[in-house]
Amino acid sequence: MSLDGYIARKNGDVDWLEGDGSEPDVDIGYDEFYESIDTMIMGRKTYDQILTFGEYPYKGTRGYVYTSEKRDNNEDIEFTDENVEYLIGKLKKEDGKDIWLIGGAGLIDDFIKKDLIDEYFISVIPCILGEGISLFKDNNPEIRLKLLKTKTVNGIAMMHYAKR
Repeated sequence: MSLDGYIARKNGDVDWLEGDGSEPDVDIGYDEFYESIDTMIMGRKTYDQILTFGEYPYKGTRGYVYTSEKRDNNEDIEFTDENVEYLIGKLKKEDGKDIWLIGGAGLIDDFIKKDLIDEYFISVIPCILGEGISLFKDNNPEIRLKLLKTKTVNGIAMMHYAKR
């Protein structure tokens, strides 16, 4: 998110999503993080935006896309509108790695309000947008967190929190 808490511009653009250029070739730990997950959950707008960058980058990882639109599933994605509590309950009963809730803001809000997020990986990009789509919406419950790890790479402050 931007320093002022936005995950995209009002029109959905994420063209500002980069570091400060001080360490452009440094590993930010993405591969290590990606190895820790085997399932991804995202909203339809996030999914559609990912596809604008080229080929779907998460092939081989089980994915769920929340949408009310009728779409055909493919080998990587199941389109769903099922209750998030039901889906998470089902997934947690299975053997596997962690689940990555990749976005967007509306879906994240639903998960927060239903207390379904165990850990938060927040990367703060060195940019103040001034307006846009907020990561956190209003009227969330108070959630107390414990900071597990911080790392700064290429001007990006990366924080890993767990619920207390």
